[in-house]
Amino acid sequence: MQDRHTFEYAIIRVVPKVEREEFFNVGVILFSKRKKFLGIKYHVNPNKLKAFSTEIECDMIEEYLKAWKHICGGYPYGGKIGTFELSDRFRWLVACRSTIIQSSKTHSGLCDDPEKTLNDIFNTFVL
Repeated sequence: MQDRHTFEYAIIRVVPKVEREEFFNVGVILFSKRKKFLGIKYHVNPNKLKAFSTEIECDMIEEYLKAWKHICGGYPYGGKIGTFELSDRFRWLVACRSTIIQSSKTHSGLCDDPEKTLNDIFNTFVL
């Protein structure tokens, strides 16, 4: 039990028509303060996106999610937000928004390996 650390995660959703509140899951973002880990994993299924909306390009969603990945990694091209502390970057990314890309409320748990946990949650809720 000593090796287990707390983590928080949120499911990343695409909401093609915000006014209809319909969405589908495309990714997961996970943060573990003790492990100094902030990771994101995503996959946009073009067929699913097309079933929800023919107006939104899959490449556009991928570009936005790539920016989220840059912010998670703290890369200089992640902009000003990419320079924030890990916890602040996580909070900014999972903040409530009314755009096409949104996140669920945050959930918490315990894990040994945040990377493995990120993959497990991704496989369960996205794939």
